[in-house]
Amino acid sequence: MTHLEQLIAEYYNWQGFLVKQNIKVGRRPAGGWEMELDVVAYHPHDCRLIHVEASLDADPWTKREERYAKKFEIGEKYILNEVFTWLPPDTKIERLAIFPSAPQGRTQIAGARLRSIDGFMKEVRDEVMACKVMAKEAIPEQYPLLRTMQLTLKGYHRRVD
Repeated sequence: MTHLEQLIAEYYNWQGFLVKQNIKVGRRPAGGWEMELDVVAYHPHDCRLIHVEASLDADPWTKREERYAKKFEIGEKYILNEVFTWLPPDTKIERLAIFPSAPQGRTQIAGARLRSIDGFMKEVRDEVMACKVMAKEAIPEQYPLLRTMQLTLKGYHRRVD
């Protein structure tokens, strides 16, 4: 699991989603698996199901389009059958791809919403900044990356300048 995948999983979990990460799906008869899904998150109150694939690669967009189309198609095939099996079979799966950059004007890849890492990090930072200093409202210790961000951005007793 990459550092980025861990942060994504922590963030969604902190936001109230049930999160599975690095899930192998599609057991093959001769051994092995069809694919590993990075992060799959379900919010039980909002009934939102999100499949997130993140990458730090620098591949051309044509290669990414092909590779991520396969990842998201396999996700559609197995998420409701093997990961969150109690959900209705017609549950909509949101697709999200997070890459180092998202060129201006490009909002999707392989049927997924496209976000840059910087855009995702701004969202996370904004949520962490909405918290008080750590001494008054610490992010739970089960989220070490988010807690580190809180300590860095907000400080323990007062904001760090």
